[in-house]
Amino acid sequence: MMRIPVVAIFDVGKTNKKLFLFNEHYQIVFEKSARFLETVDEDGDPCENLESLRLSVFDSLHEVFRRTEFDIKAINFTSYGASFVYLNESGHPLTPLYNYLKEYPQELDKDLHVKYGGVEQFSLTTASPSLGSLNSGLQVYRLKTEKPEVFEQMKYAVHLPQYLSFLVSGQMYSDMTSIGCHTALWDFDARDYHQWVKDTGIAQKLAPIVQGDEVFPATFPGSTYKVGVGLHDSSSALIPYLLNFHEPFVLISTGTWCISLNPFNESPLTKEQLDKDCLFYLTYAGTPVKASRLFAGYEHEVQTKRIAEHFGTTTARFKSIEIDWSIIDKLKEENSPTSLDTFSKRDLSQYAHVAEAYHGLVIDLVNAQVESTRLILSSQRVKRIFVDGGFSKNNIYMTLLAREFTDAEVYAASMAQATAIGAALVIHQHWNSHPIPNDIIELRYFRGRS
Repeated sequence: MMRIPVVAIFDVGKTNKKLFLFNEHYQIVFEKSARFLETVDEDGDPCENLESLRLSVFDSLHEVFRRTEFDIKAINFTSYGASFVYLNESGHPLTPLYNYLKEYPQELDKDLHVKYGGVEQFSLTTASPSLGSLNSGLQVYRLKTEKPEVFEQMKYAVHLPQYLSFLVSGQMYSDMTSIGCHTALWDFDARDYHQWVKDTGIAQKLAPIVQGDEVFPATFPGSTYKVGVGLHDSSSALIPYLLNFHEPFVLISTGTWCISLNPFNESPLTKEQLDKDCLFYLTYAGTPVKASRLFAGYEHEVQTKRIAEHFGTTTARFKSIEIDWSIIDKLKEENSPTSLDTFSKRDLSQYAHVAEAYHGLVIDLVNAQVESTRLILSSQRVKRIFVDGGFSKNNIYMTLLAREFTDAEVYAASMAQATAIGAALVIHQHWNSHPIPNDIIELRYFRGRS
């Protein structure tokens, strides 16, 4: 029987953890959900169970290796990146995997900022809004300060994607996508670790940096497959677009958070951009990606429940509402400058019916999204704007967005498991002899009525 050449990708989110097998045309030929267990750290705060995660990786691999129809050529990993695993000389974790939502001591935060120019200067240089434990570099600073004996035992601190890779390759490395995700570690002007990382000795505890398209041999004797270094999930989802489109574009990735990503804008962050939740990510090759964030998916969920309750219907009703230009024209005349919470302050009794209220909500959300996305545009004209995720399926949202961005082509983009496919594509040359398919991303063009 001819075995199918495949790449295995572990996509490890906070709540969903999956293994995918992709064939040479990047079609999913197998998928498996992994076990999800939590534990608590020494303070009683919830955190990932590292041992359970480790066993899940090996159990899942053993299962697919037993399947004779597949020939695994390579393995890679993508995961949330704002958490460190602290490994000793033998590669054993020294602490729990602390949750990035864990409360951070204010005095430690303040101490570091004061030593290096104040919170504003520190945040601008590291392109990292002050986010406490979400600035994962500060997690290492906390460990060094509060548990110096553990810090001394540590060989390397590696982000979670690189720990997952280490389990299979036995190699300890850092990658640019994890370093660049609001860690407060990287000096985006100097293109090197920030001076505080060197002064505190933390730089010596960070594994050597490799690019995200590097691969290593597996540790298991007789194995011929390659192992990728692992990627931060937001940066991984951008890879299919970077490989398929070379003229300037912006990707608006929509979900609970709507994140606008511009890989073609390297201009330094301004104070205004930082104050409005802008930051930089890094691509797998180490180039900056200017980004802005908007909590719009969450706001949509909250406000649709409010509308449904007011009009005595269910939130399922909104999926069948088609765009009505007479409503748009009426509401646009009454519209005022918008922030994300504008609709929450509107009196629902002003709307004649549920469709009118829903149009009002989407108008406000689109206005806020346009303002957020424009923060990361540059003088270099963007040719296309791609929208993926939940809002890409909302015709009212997409049409209104296209109406606002008249100088760019606006597309709804759909791709099955974009984050996992990005982690597969980045190591394409190491396992796949076919050219990268040009139909991985499905596009639907939207034109706004003028």
